Amino acid sequence: MARKGKGRPVSGWLVIDKPAGVTSTSVVGKVRWALGAAKAGHAGTLDPAATGVLAIALGEATKTVPFVTDAMKCYRFSVRFGAATNTDDAEGEVIDTRDARPTDAEIETALGAFRGEIMQVPPQFSAVKVEGERAYDIARAGEDMDLVARPLLVERLAVIARPDADHVHLEMVCGKGGYVRSIARDLGRALGCLGHVEWLRREWSGPFRADQGLSLDTIDALARTPELDAHLLPLESALADLPELPLSPEGAVRLKNGNPGQVLSSRAAPGDLAWASFEGKPVAVGTYMGGALHPSRVFNL
Repeated sequence: MARKGKGRPVSGWLVIDKPAGVTSTSVVGKVRWALGAAKAGHAGTLDPAATGVLAIALGEATKTVPFVTDAMKCYRFSVRFGAATNTDDAEGEVIDTRDARPTDAEIETALGAFRGEIMQVPPQFSAVKVEGERAYDIARAGEDMDLVARPLLVERLAVIARPDADHVHLEMVCGKGGYVRSIARDLGRALGCLGHVEWLRREWSGPFRADQGLSLDTIDALARTPELDAHLLPLESALADLPELPLSPEGAVRLKNGNPGQVLSSRAAPGDLAWASFEGKPVAVGTYMGGALHPSRVFNL
């Protein structure tokens, strides 16, 4: 996440349709510059070669990033059969090959093991930490690692096209922490033919969709203009899955000071996460208990 510095106190979300060939961090920097914003961050890294939705949080919206990174996401991607790479995608070096190619029926049967609650080993070239170091730094130094498998919820994994014997196009809806490259790698191994990701696109992430996204050319064209500000989505866009609780005036004051605040009505059950608003503006997000919201994050809008 970009550090706070000089700039406008802009708060909200801007959705970018990231092109291939740029890093997520560089996109954050461009958006922050284009808006003249003091603070910015993104909700979930995309690899440089990947495209699709990259949601950028500005100002106070950075406090809601975890609600997007924890949300379900949808990816479309192509698996290239017959070769394994050291990065598990087309950017890496081919380390092994196979002549075998799976049938459609074999692919469908194998996919069953990758649906539901699964355990997934991250790629060697990934951002997970190993004794304080990023795995990709260790991998670039030529060292192999035994990375620990992590739980992942895969709600959907389906074939959307089989253009030829060498490729299958898949769609996956999954929870936090999923690596598409690991799915391609492990599917290829399960089929006995090896495999890696050839291309990858994130279609949506939580409440944000790629078809809402601005191109980087549009960001350049509208930089430092009111027209770009008009594309900002409100901070509470990230809280779409949580109930909204209207506040009394006294409750709003208490919440702004970091104390539990009384709500006027509630669609939440005790213990639920929720967000509270006053006069149409979000004030805080936290836990609803006994007629009041107990804040975990307070917004300074």
